[in-house]
Amino acid sequence: MKFSYGALAGLIAAIALLILVLFTIPVLIRAAKATREAEKTIRSANESIQQISEDVDDLLHQTGDLLDKTNVLLADVNVKMKTIDPVVQAAADLGESVSDVNTSTRKMAKRFNNFHWKRNGLMSSALASVFARHKRRKGED
Repeated sequence: MKFSYGALAGLIAAIALLILVLFTIPVLIRAAKATREAEKTIRSANESIQQISEDVDDLLHQTGDLLDKTNVLLADVNVKMKTIDPVVQAAADLGESVSDVNTSTRKMAKRFNNFHWKRNGLMSSALASVFARHKRRKGED
């Protein structure tokens, strides 16, 4: 059996095409597996995103409730602070009054210390008068 050049070229081309197809089949099988894995991964990612979306919605709802409760609590605290303000002001006024009394006491003590008792003889007579009154009350006189 004799082959012509054209038939031989056709046979070579057919064999080359067969070899090409045989080497391409494993690549296509791997590509199909990779595509299935990618689909699984995408499906899993979509489920995760869906779950995260639901969790975020729940979290936002709870955050809104918490902010509402915080606003109510803050309004209550503000009302109570308004009732406490006069007490704080009274305490501040009392502190200022005590400070004024202390200042006056210091001034009087300085004046008292600057007064010369011994020159006037008032010190001894005043002390004698106080001790005498004390003894009379006790009945020692």
